[in-house]
Amino acid sequence: MDERRTGTAAGLAAYGLWGLFPLYFPLLEPAGGLEIVAHRVVWSLLFVALLITVLRRWSLVRAAVTDLRSLLVLAGAAVLIAANWLVFVYGVNSGHVVETSLGYFINPLVSVLLGVVVFAERLRPLQWTAVGLAALAVAVLTWDYGRPPWIALTLALTFGGYGLLKKLVRVEAAPGLLVETALVLVPALVVIGVLQGTGRGTAGEGTGHLLLLVSSGIATAVPLLLFAAAARRIPLSTVGLLQYVTPLMQLAIGVFVYGEPMPPARLAGFAVVWTALAVFTVDSLRAARAAGRRAAAEQVPAAA
Repeated sequence: MDERRTGTAAGLAAYGLWGLFPLYFPLLEPAGGLEIVAHRVVWSLLFVALLITVLRRWSLVRAAVTDLRSLLVLAGAAVLIAANWLVFVYGVNSGHVVETSLGYFINPLVSVLLGVVVFAERLRPLQWTAVGLAALAVAVLTWDYGRPPWIALTLALTFGGYGLLKKLVRVEAAPGLLVETALVLVPALVVIGVLQGTGRGTAGEGTGHLLLLVSSGIATAVPLLLFAAAARRIPLSTVGLLQYVTPLMQLAIGVFVYGEPMPPARLAGFAVVWTALAVFTVDSLRAARAAGRRAAAEQVPAAA
């Protein structure tokens, strides 16, 4: 019970910190999205390297980089998460916080579809219902925005793909993050160098601003490590329920802090998404309980 309580607290902390990101990234202006992501790569790499040194986990890093398959998968994951960061920062700093929240609302359903496409998984009827409702919601929101909600769709697809690739390798969170960021370190340094060399970089605009850019590394690593701690201690169904904390917080910040509009058609689109998530969640909980009962029934003869 103590393990579960600790895991739940870690999960809430991780998703709560991610939910606060729309308040954090505007503090890094006037840095643009590309510069913020580049600094995020550099400083998260240094922070995680220090953490791995303290925890003495360098053997896990060596194991990851000497396995060609793991290295290639992590390289793909690095590209996807960097693209996710770039689009998220752009969405937040361009006044589309509500749309970024939509991306993380529909992400679980995108992950289900990726499971069908990549692993040929068979969906239960209620899961197909949830996916169909999500497609309807995208159609409604496309009509409302006058364009496809590309920020939300890109965030959902890149983060869903990132999660898919991470399932293909058995690497702990900190070593995996270090390898991923190391693989995109050179492009990040080139971006920073070019921006600073052409006078468009903002790192020299004062100590306070530089410290905020440095803090992006900690802001990247800490929630991920908390999430990893939660995933090891609590059931996947609980993790699935906790993940809705992030988009709910982002939606509230977009509407109530930044005053982004929520016209009736957009609210209707979000309502359809929430209905799809409710159907998906109920089905997942029912399936988890059924699996638990089957496992318990199989253990009874062995115990006897």
